[in-house]
Amino acid sequence: MADFYDLLGVSRDVDADTLKRAYRRLARQYHPDINKDPGAEDTFKEIGRAYEVLSDPQSRARYDQFGEAGLGGAAGMPDMGDMGGFADLFETFFSGFGGAPGGGGPRRRGPRQGDDLRLDLTISFQEAVFGAEKEVQIRHLETCSACQGSGAKAGSGPTTCGTCGGAGQVRRATRTPFGSFTQVAACPTCEGSGQVIADPCAACGGQGLQQVRKKLRINIPAGVDSGTRLRVANEGNAGQRGGPAGDLYVFLSVQPHGQLRRDGIHIHSEVTLNYLQAILGDMIEVETVDGHQQLEIPAGTQPGAVLTLQGKGVPKLGNPVARGNHLFTVKVQLPTRLNDQERELLEQLAGHHTSRGQKHPHKSGLFGGLFGHRD
Repeated sequence: MADFYDLLGVSRDVDADTLKRAYRRLARQYHPDINKDPGAEDTFKEIGRAYEVLSDPQSRARYDQFGEAGLGGAAGMPDMGDMGGFADLFETFFSGFGGAPGGGGPRRRGPRQGDDLRLDLTISFQEAVFGAEKEVQIRHLETCSACQGSGAKAGSGPTTCGTCGGAGQVRRATRTPFGSFTQVAACPTCEGSGQVIADPCAACGGQGLQQVRKKLRINIPAGVDSGTRLRVANEGNAGQRGGPAGDLYVFLSVQPHGQLRRDGIHIHSEVTLNYLQAILGDMIEVETVDGHQQLEIPAGTQPGAVLTLQGKGVPKLGNPVARGNHLFTVKVQLPTRLNDQERELLEQLAGHHTSRGQKHPHKSGLFGGLFGHRD
């Protein structure tokens, strides 16, 4: 689907009145009872959907920030219905007795809570383990500072709607061959609120809300992982008519580490030893999330063995004192070339190993496995 603003032929900073005029002009042009061209009905539905989204400050803010993905399928399609046909269209645009697109009843007249917002944030492996404070920038709706959310110019205020008498609803009768039908719809003048603003606030166009950019500092606790959701209270969109603000939900994504792999609260990595370290044992330096640490290699360590550094894993979320472990999987690297002295010493050792009376030395023990039987 085309961009909603392009579809209605308006700019992205269009005010509410201009938006409504553009919608009504296009709706008259493409209504299927008037326009019989192929595709006119589909265009009529598309401009109705575009107007429904852009005419509501909160859904418009979501659309501006996330596109159609931010609407969550909430926007409906206008349904003029088969009954009434051209008469409904005539009343809608010339008599002022039509409901807003998709409107099946009056809107809520009291305070309305603002929408929640989502922010996706990528953090490093280290930040996920130990926590961090990140500065982010969001766009959300805030109560207009000029009119304090009333939508009216300073010194004025909302008045009772003259079309519906403050009820927020209007009735309309449609004559058909089967009789007269009465429909109840949201008042087109006040859009169901029961009040109108004769002198709208210039700063917010009478909406009572303004979209602003804001910097926030997000505290990320130790032990989070990809998919962790953090809630920042009252940093979503501001509510309408004095309603409370929504919340901001931060969804975390953790960048992978080059050498370390996380499994819950434990960390895994590999350590490569030469054959002498594996045989004789050693004390080596290894990389951990706490920096370089000393790891003891016991004598006779086998390939594939797992060595553990206790308490060097990931803090448990909500209890950073409790930490997992760091597990090292051992790989033994064998030399591809030996000088004469090394070969002689190893052959002596292999011969000594063979002389201990083993029938098949090449099948038992580390050196039997490495060197096999020699005549």
